[in-house]
Amino acid sequence: MFRFLIHYGIHFLLPVAIGLLFFKRHRFRVILILLAGIAIDIDHVVADPIFDPERCSVGFHPLHSYWAIAGYFGLLFFKKTWIFGLALVIHIFADVMDCYLM
Repeated sequence: MFRFLIHYGIHFLLPVAIGLLFFKRHRFRVILILLAGIAIDIDHVVADPIFDPERCSVGFHPLHSYWAIAGYFGLLFFKKTWIFGLALVIHIFADVMDCYLM
């Protein structure tokens, strides 16, 4: 239960907290973008089984590969893409924590 709360808390509560605390002016838009980072889980559909609670996503799924993660961090360095990079890095952080807690 603890692992579940940490994993999904980071996926859903952390983006809301960041939006509310640091983006007063555009909080709703920022929260939606940060929550949209969950979209990279679409790569789970190419796995068999699609969901395996004992599998670490990081390094297994294509959009969770180390090359993709490097690209997500790279997005943080450009003014036009940094918020998307943040969304993806938060997602990867949630998955890393999930792997750590297995």
